[in-house]
Amino acid sequence: MSRFFRSKRQNPQENSTTIKLYPSLQQNITHFKQTVGESTDIVIRTFKAGQTGSMDIAVLYTSGLVNNELVHDFILDTLMSEIRKTPLDAPAHKSKRYKTKHIEENGNKAYQLIKDYAMTGGNVTDIDTMEKLFLHVLSGDTVVMLDGSIQAMAIDTRGWESRGVEEPSTQSVVRGPKEGFTETLRTNTALLRRRIKDPNLWIRSKPIGSKSKTDVAVVYLHGVADEKVVKEVYHRLNKINIDAILDSGYVEELIQDETYTPFPTVYNSERPDTIAAGILEGRIAIVVDGSPFVLLVPALFVQFFQSAEDYFQRADFSTLIRLIRYMAFFLALLTPSVYIALTTYHQEMIPTSFLVSLSAQREGVPFPAFVEALLMEITFEILREAGVRLPKAVGSAISIVGALVLGQAAVEAGIVSSAMVIVVSLTAISSFVSPSFNFAISIRMLRFGFMSLAATLGLFGILFGLIILTLHLASLRSFGVPYLSPMAPFIGADQKDAILRFPRWKLTTRPRLINQSNMDREDAKAPKPEKRKRLNQRKEQE
Repeated sequence: MSRFFRSKRQNPQENSTTIKLYPSLQQNITHFKQTVGESTDIVIRTFKAGQTGSMDIAVLYTSGLVNNELVHDFILDTLMSEIRKTPLDAPAHKSKRYKTKHIEENGNKAYQLIKDYAMTGGNVTDIDTMEKLFLHVLSGDTVVMLDGSIQAMAIDTRGWESRGVEEPSTQSVVRGPKEGFTETLRTNTALLRRRIKDPNLWIRSKPIGSKSKTDVAVVYLHGVADEKVVKEVYHRLNKINIDAILDSGYVEELIQDETYTPFPTVYNSERPDTIAAGILEGRIAIVVDGSPFVLLVPALFVQFFQSAEDYFQRADFSTLIRLIRYMAFFLALLTPSVYIALTTYHQEMIPTSFLVSLSAQREGVPFPAFVEALLMEITFEILREAGVRLPKAVGSAISIVGALVLGQAAVEAGIVSSAMVIVVSLTAISSFVSPSFNFAISIRMLRFGFMSLAATLGLFGILFGLIILTLHLASLRSFGVPYLSPMAPFIGADQKDAILRFPRWKLTTRPRLINQSNMDREDAKAPKPEKRKRLNQRKEQE
């Protein structure tokens, strides 16, 4: 599988500047200093070693990206005190050519000696080019170079300040784990490894971005994930040719199947349990260093209605809550448009008493229902965006107070009717029910389109929009998997965890279109829960 991680589109400028390390230590240091521009956060420590102190050694690292205790106690202390008794020197000779030759030979021997017996780091990597030297030093590793050696060693000493594991802010649950991903790649992979202790959990990473060199890791369960989907993920990542990757949103936009669609075709989450559950189903996770949101592919339409808490509660509770989410989806999408269509074109469908009340409310409103709904929706969107951007201490207060004050003032001023305030409020509350934030944004975008269709053609326009929306959803793919699966195409075995959530002991198979090789779960032989009657009979017999 490693051949899929070789980038097919390489920057020709990078190839032309790839330079091998020089045998001369001073020449390597000079080239390094000229390239980094004498940056003050780069530490270059040079000293001498050997019995006579004639072997020059340099240690390079970036201050702030390394663990200082590891660098000082296990690298500098070892090199400056322990190996001073070791004969690393080249023999003296009158001929300069003879001495230079033996310095290079002795430098390569000293390099191997230090690597095999002196370095106590857990991960030591050989470096032979300037490009690798820059990458390791600027990534938080410590590089040791010897005079006369054409190789250098990079020791893993990364230890920068990072945010600890905290509760996710966007996907909170009442019952379940409270851990969330952080901005550190290895912390995120460790959270996944702690939940899936299987040797078939493969984690492979590569740097993406010619300037940022951001580490991007692909995590999947070998033997469970579909090999075709895994190859497609590698292929799309290898095609990325960009200066920098600063968040997983960059990768999501570059590898998604369809650009011109309001629906997300790549799932993201900051919950390790959600990503681990997706991996166990046969999906592939993409972890980006510097981002707490991990991508998960393939993504299906029903997946955005599922929450991690659905699997921590009983099946009947989870099914009820999931049905409420589907109902909230249609309310958030169609409530304003249905109100516009009924009050504008289909008054005969409204009960007489309610129609009289609506007419009395709208008697002093100067705008048609469409303009009235448009004004209220835009106002609420502005308030919601302001609540997000303002500081947390005042953001929620401004959004709530602003909505109440503006709504009441608009009704008293005769700009909107009381019924329209109720409609917009119900729509806004329903849009918050979605467990996925980016899917809720899709609903907010489509709502304005349905409002326009309702103002133009009434209920026929809404029906026409639903048909177009269904056809569009049926045409979408996520890494080759139909977006509406398991409803279209209909898969009976996968209906146990689509709209409804069956009991745990009935979820014995993985999704068919996502997983093609290993369909049965390990808990497929789990016994059914025994009935209370059988337990009572056993107690009586005892």
